[in-house]
Amino acid sequence: METVLDLLLIRFGIIVGVVVLAALVLFGIAVALKRRGRDDTLRRHADRARRYAAPMVADAARDLARGRRAGLGATAARAAGRYLADRYQADRNTRSSDGGRR
Repeated sequence: METVLDLLLIRFGIIVGVVVLAALVLFGIAVALKRRGRDDTLRRHADRARRYAAPMVADAARDLARGRRAGLGATAARAAGRYLADRYQADRNTRSSDGGRR
């Protein structure tokens, strides 16, 4: 029993370490961009990330509430597909009438 608890504690420590490391990296990027005067770029990218992450988190929460496994990987893949489809559509809409040739 003690071995199982040790393994669970180690696993929890690794997960917390990864989350803390990711938060520190994101904070460092935010500070670097703010110092360079690009906080508007940061705000735009953060808004885009929030817009695409919100449905993914909502889908995972709904799956958990229904008793299914979260399937966060599949949900992330669907969100990435939606993002790429939106980017493709936006690129097609911004091209000029000559087919994008200049």
